[in-house]
Amino acid sequence: MTYNFNEIIDRKNTNSIKHDFPSRYDAPDDAIPMWVADMDFCMPENIKDALKKVVEHGIFGYSDATDGYFEAVHSWFNSGFGYSPKEDWLVKTPGVVFAIAMAIKAYTKKGDRILIQKPVYHPFEHTIRINDRIVVDSPLIYDNNKYTINFDDFEAKIKSNNVRMFILCSPHNPVMRVWTRSELKHMGDICKKYGVIVLSDEIHCDFVIQGQHTVFTDVDPCFAEFSLVSTAPSKTFNISGLQVSNNFIPNIYLRHRLKDEIDKSGYHQLGIMGLAACQAAYTHGGDWHKQMLDHIRGNIEFVQNFLQTNMPHITLPPVEATYLLWLNFSALKLPQKEIDSIIKTKGKVWLHNGTTFGEQGVGFMRMNIGCPLPVVEQAMEGIKKAIG
Repeated sequence: MTYNFNEIIDRKNTNSIKHDFPSRYDAPDDAIPMWVADMDFCMPENIKDALKKVVEHGIFGYSDATDGYFEAVHSWFNSGFGYSPKEDWLVKTPGVVFAIAMAIKAYTKKGDRILIQKPVYHPFEHTIRINDRIVVDSPLIYDNNKYTINFDDFEAKIKSNNVRMFILCSPHNPVMRVWTRSELKHMGDICKKYGVIVLSDEIHCDFVIQGQHTVFTDVDPCFAEFSLVSTAPSKTFNISGLQVSNNFIPNIYLRHRLKDEIDKSGYHQLGIMGLAACQAAYTHGGDWHKQMLDHIRGNIEFVQNFLQTNMPHITLPPVEATYLLWLNFSALKLPQKEIDSIIKTKGKVWLHNGTTFGEQGVGFMRMNIGCPLPVVEQAMEGIKKAIG
């Protein structure tokens, strides 16, 4: 089947965080929403069919996954990344951020220090702080329009702060990096040396534009002893509202610690719709995913060419992964609030303020291009109108 990713679907009045609540987020009603990370594409028909089947049956009792669920998950990760998790490693949660919160509670105590690499997905910091743990930041190096890891700082921060846990973003949101096996090995070796537990958030693993994603626990066999990998079909198939994620935890002690913490929260089974959608997505969604990625690549190419032709002073680091572009507006030499304001009010484009991801995001704005190309074209024209 050929899918039309340029179909513009009206998402207004659907309780969409992205589209229906601009006033809540201080955005104009008529601004194009390109901020929060969900796409404007309709899910594959096979997922719709699976959900319709559940609805038509009409009974929504307590549910759990059948053997076919794990087979679908295993097949997706084995064929896509050469990763072959065992069924007893799997712990299902209603979302990756929920898994992060439970892991923080399971593996650390109040006052413990947890390391992140800013600029990074903002719920990392929020979830650490709201659980009364201390954030340790080993910021990424931004040089010559590219992000790299400061390994000396990474190790020094872990050692001097007695860091107990590291939350890795792989691929990285928002800087769009696909970490190489060598980079992952270097970080993992340091964490092993100092007894640091690693939670690798790999929710964007299906959005590699260039390079090859490596599952963290697959980098070195010993990494499986102190790490867990959190994944989800939610970004890939645009089903975030169905609340399903899959966490792979090879170490039985870490696995039971997390399960115990989830039990303490009062949460038990996932919803039947999320289970059905995940199994259908990983079983039948391969062709849709491939075509969707091709569309995203086309959108990226358009933005790159538009910037080069019309706004060469606005730069974009190499796009290695995700559908979230990390645009550098620093050349404008304007306060961050003013950059955000003029793009929203004059350009009528609603981007995600870079400082949301840490102080290292000053001068940057994140742009969601998981939408039809005509929307991207309109947005780029709006940004051009706003800043020239």
